[in-house]
Amino acid sequence: MTLGDFLNVCDQSNSIILFFLIALPLTAFFAGIFGKGEGYKSPWKYLYMILLYLACVPGIFAFTLNIYLMVFEHKSILDANIYTQILPVIMMIVTLWLIKWNIDYDQIPGFNKIGGLILVLTILISFLWVIEKTNIYVISFMPFHYFIIFFILVLIAIRFAIKRLI
Repeated sequence: MTLGDFLNVCDQSNSIILFFLIALPLTAFFAGIFGKGEGYKSPWKYLYMILLYLACVPGIFAFTLNIYLMVFEHKSILDANIYTQILPVIMMIVTLWLIKWNIDYDQIPGFNKIGGLILVLTILISFLWVIEKTNIYVISFMPFHYFIIFFILVLIAIRFAIKRLI
């Protein structure tokens, strides 16, 4: 199954996606009501952590997919799929706002990793865009597994460079 096939399956099963996209902000809203003032305590902060990751991963994916489709594929914003490209970003923003309403992000375990993920994805997309626009083509007889190792080393170098800058 390719990514395009997965997005087509998601487009055909709109009810499951809508349930997921409505359930996350609704859960964050009810957790804010029932756990008012106790968001930093043990059961609530782990619920917020799960909600953050369930909201941010599809939202970041949809955001980077939108950037890719508009910059590299030159697609129009009018052709964007509402269920897989627009609603996950809106759901992520609403869920983050509802969670911020009850708890500070510093009290949620593991939330600093999402910011790093966003930064690394932004740098990689910018890097790929620059390579694509400069029309640099490389013909290599390097085996694919060496390329994967090289790519992982570049990701690690970017991560260490970001940690040094911040």
